[in-house]
Amino acid sequence: MSDLNPADASDGTEDGDGVETKTDELPEGTIEEAERLTRLARQAIVDREEASYRDRRSTILEDHDFTARVREESTGDVLVLHPEEWHDSDEGVIRTDRIDDVSRAIEVRLEGAGDPDDWEAVDADNRSLVETIRAEHGDAHGDNADAFADFMGNHYARRMDSATTSEIAEFLEEYYVRNVWSSEEQRAVIEESIGLVFETAGEPVPEFVVQ
Repeated sequence: MSDLNPADASDGTEDGDGVETKTDELPEGTIEEAERLTRLARQAIVDREEASYRDRRSTILEDHDFTARVREESTGDVLVLHPEEWHDSDEGVIRTDRIDDVSRAIEVRLEGAGDPDDWEAVDADNRSLVETIRAEHGDAHGDNADAFADFMGNHYARRMDSATTSEIAEFLEEYYVRNVWSSEEQRAVIEESIGLVFETAGEPVPEFVVQ
């Protein structure tokens, strides 16, 4: 018995969000919704809300005879979607003797760096979001979002609205202080600017506290 090793699931191809896409079993929309519900569960403060998100994820995956788990890695957590038949519910692990084709598993990186080969596409998405924020909320928020886009793109090769609480803290406490020539107006609204990034992208705002 063993958990699925990340190296064992590398036969597929990855898209810009670090998703293994070599499968016909799970629709793209189901994969994206499973990721969204997983992120919401991880950000939930109330246990009941967390359980509700996980239950909804289980329901949409059950329709395709799939299940989900989050694998912890030194480079960041990874959401693994795999056939239910691989899972030993009594032991709570994946049984390697039940795995017929590792490429059936789909992996979505929840933390850590994305694929640097997709940097241009990620940067284009981030810059589009920056311009929307600038147009709707003014230059102070636009400049802050631009700095956040630089940080997430250059350091993690990911969209701003995928940032985790620890990555937001790193940006606010280290990168912003040392690398951004910000105005007093920008500094006064930086936390609000981060919130606007997620709100404008239609994503829930993570709970973060500046030390």
